[in-house]
Amino acid sequence: MIAVSLRVVPHPANFAPVAAAAIFGGVILPRRLAIWVPLSAMMISDFIIGLHSLIFVTWGSYALIALASSYWLRSKLTFLRGAVLTLNASLFFFAATNFAVWLTSGMYAHNWSGLVRCYELALPFFRNTLLSDAIYTVALFGAYGLAIKLSQKALRARYLTN
Repeated sequence: MIAVSLRVVPHPANFAPVAAAAIFGGVILPRRLAIWVPLSAMMISDFIIGLHSLIFVTWGSYALIALASSYWLRSKLTFLRGAVLTLNASLFFFAATNFAVWLTSGMYAHNWSGLVRCYELALPFFRNTLLSDAIYTVALFGAYGLAIKLSQKALRARYLTN
């Protein structure tokens, strides 16, 4: 619900927590559930802010990001592996969604220069994608790690006083 809320409230373009939620869910949840974290966030928020012609590309991209994180990060979660996957998730989403825009929108010529122009005009939005994916991924894993440490500390204190 946090991902939905942060996507629905006013925010800078492409500054959303959905990829981070997909990465986090891919590591923490069983694979079948991990895919539904970003998909449910996108479905609910897209119904609120409006459906668009590329929903299957965006939804599918986030599902693939969740799957990739479940296979690549779950077995060995390190900061470096998480950073590499987060960067690759941002790049993949940028490449997939802008390719779909080029292919289907009619805004660009269907040739090499049209494709390059599409990616070129999308670069300002990519900055926010990179920033939000990095910030939200660190925040989610950091909050999760802190919650585990605090709960372990509380359990130790409880059992030591009894």
